Amino acid sequence: MDYAPSRPLTPAAGSAQGLSLAAIQSLAATDMAAVDALIRRRLASDVVLVNQIGEHIVAAGGKRLRPMLLLLAARALGHAGADAHQLAAVIEFIHTATLLHDDVVDESDLRRGRSTANALWGNAPSVLVGDFLYSRSFQLMVELDRIEVMRILADTTNAIAEGEVLQLLHVRNPDTDEPAYLRVIERKTAVLFAAATRLGALLAGADEALLQRFHDYGLNLGYAFQIADDVLDYSADEADLGKHLGDDLAEGKATLPLIHAIAHSPPEVATRLRTVVENGDASSMPEVLAAIDATGGLEYSRECARRYAEAAGRALDGMEENDAVAALHGLARYAVDRKH
Repeated sequence: MDYAPSRPLTPAAGSAQGLSLAAIQSLAATDMAAVDALIRRRLASDVVLVNQIGEHIVAAGGKRLRPMLLLLAARALGHAGADAHQLAAVIEFIHTATLLHDDVVDESDLRRGRSTANALWGNAPSVLVGDFLYSRSFQLMVELDRIEVMRILADTTNAIAEGEVLQLLHVRNPDTDEPAYLRVIERKTAVLFAAATRLGALLAGADEALLQRFHDYGLNLGYAFQIADDVLDYSADEADLGKHLGDDLAEGKATLPLIHAIAHSPPEVATRLRTVVENGDASSMPEVLAAIDATGGLEYSRECARRYAEAAGRALDGMEENDAVAALHGLARYAVDRKH
């Protein structure tokens, strides 16, 4: 049964510039409240530890960007309903499961300014609750009984798993170059963004050409978001970021600002940077920042993120303008302008 949108879809002036994040959140607030309520109901288990870790994750909040994308893509084409809420919850369960697993693999102790589940309960419970969330997401997905939905999400979760392994292969690898880096973030981040927007369009009955446009929007937005995130790891205020600056460096991950610095530094500096990556030497952050600054690594990376954000916006060209389309444009801008 269709659920009435929290606000009517109305023409939006200047949608190519997009809405602010606050306006986007206001537009989606009623639908997101329904998704959050569904998440809490379906997270419940008679296993106490699942509930404890689940509540810790839900209470951590976050922007819920991925489920919001699904809702906005559906609304951009005039659809809002219980099926959109359910698929948005599926997307959030999958994302949360990957975070639990990531924090274990990366040995992280802080996320969104709070202790990670693995820091509080240990690695084994975090991995197993991550598995619970994956399986719960598939239960929710199957309830909708749509083979195309299941195909998209099965392909997406498989690609995410490949991305995790691919990233692991590049840990402490100073030979990681820009194409290799982009292959990792496509699978780890961008494919879930693309699944969210494609699924929203699918629920609205979009044809194949329109589905591809929403897929392209989500994929490019995912690239922009992750590259901007990697810039913040070298430039943000730690209190705003909600995690330790230099975590990527400590984990031996060469992200785009550092990859660019290695490729464009004098030989002796590049050799030193390669050693830092091999050792995961976070204590060398000042000299890494100096090399990134000297080679324009942050500016280069920000421009790369902007190009992907612009490509996301172009995927929406020619669409009838309404508040949801303006929100999608606004999220493309927000992805690269945000401070955390």
